Amino acid sequence: MARSPAPFAPYEWMIAWRYLRAKRAEGGVSVMTWISLVGVTLAVFALIATLAVRSGFREEFVDTILGSNAHVTVYQTPQIGPQGQEIRTIPEADAMADRIEAVPGVTRAAPLVRGQVMATFEGRNSGVEVFGIAPEDLAGIPRVATPQESEGDLARFPEGIAIGSGIARELGVGVGDRLRIISPDGARTPMGVSPRVSAYEVVYVFTAGRYDIDRTRAYLPMEAAQTFFNRARVADEIEVMTADPDNVEALVPAILEAAGPTALAWTWKDSSGAFLQALTVEDNVMFVILSVLVLIASMNIISGLIMLVKNKGRDIGILRTMGLTEGAILRVFFLCGASIGTIGTILGVILGCAFAIWIDPIFAAVNYLSGGGVWDPSIRGIYRLPAKLEWADVLSAVTLSLFLSWVVTLFPARRAARMNPVEALRYE
Repeated sequence: MARSPAPFAPYEWMIAWRYLRAKRAEGGVSVMTWISLVGVTLAVFALIATLAVRSGFREEFVDTILGSNAHVTVYQTPQIGPQGQEIRTIPEADAMADRIEAVPGVTRAAPLVRGQVMATFEGRNSGVEVFGIAPEDLAGIPRVATPQESEGDLARFPEGIAIGSGIARELGVGVGDRLRIISPDGARTPMGVSPRVSAYEVVYVFTAGRYDIDRTRAYLPMEAAQTFFNRARVADEIEVMTADPDNVEALVPAILEAAGPTALAWTWKDSSGAFLQALTVEDNVMFVILSVLVLIASMNIISGLIMLVKNKGRDIGILRTMGLTEGAILRVFFLCGASIGTIGTILGVILGCAFAIWIDPIFAAVNYLSGGGVWDPSIRGIYRLPAKLEWADVLSAVTLSLFLSWVVTLFPARRAARMNPVEALRYE
């Protein structure tokens, strides 16, 4: 007794391939095949490209936060002074910083003096936030010590002021120029409060990679900042860096215990958590929308296969009378549809990965062709459109596309398999 061939035998692949090849008499089928193939390719490409940009934007956003700001900021509970004024400064900041730095998981704790001033140079004015910090602590801030771009010498920081590149562009100031800063909270005189004015040489200009930081932030040596803001031997806050910023909440109780009973803590997730949650919601919505796009592209495969089954009714009848089983017919047409989905998925993965890898020259070309101004860092916060290729995202896109394209193929394939050969050949 002859043994029946195994499923997906070579002849089934041969028949499926012959049906997929374009013929002049079946131009409509071939056109639908190409439409389905292009649709799946573009849908997978869009899904992978969007996921890559999403991952890149989130990583760049978080990296600029963690690389330029404290992971935890320790404040002092407001105290009432002898004259009834509210005091928020930390009197023994160095000792508190040493205790916090001894907490396991903390990599650095630095006292800061912080204040808002008006910076002026040759008639131009700009609001600036000044951070007073020790030179060795400034060297521990990654996005400032090792920025994307910089001018000047950070080793000369004790001799002057370090400013963001946005401030330098706004005021037209460069390394070697003297920048004046003005604070309205100056010395009290019988005539009222006189503004405090000082001039410092610009010794370092940095580009942290985040627009709002580069546009507003400046650093002064700790002693100079204490003198300018009248913070003699005190600090406004303690900047704390940790080894694992993602789990910073677990360190907060130990940090507060080391800081003392009157200390308060504010983490980077407290300040940016709402924006990160909004990004997560947007990511999920975009994935759902693009998944629907993949489904729509896969539905084109059904249209093409239904036309193919209708045009191949006579062939199906002949194949059934020659001994092909319903399962063999189902597998033949399943291979037709699955091949379109698989090839389209592969092409979409190639295009999506290429877009993520070469996004910078692609975006530069788009920006050039559109006349510039496509990406406004003042609105988006960062200077470029980032993309990060995560293999988990690629795998999810491939799995979704193959699953949908293979599943929708079963319905017209099952219809072809159940076609009665007598009815198929009745009018032939």
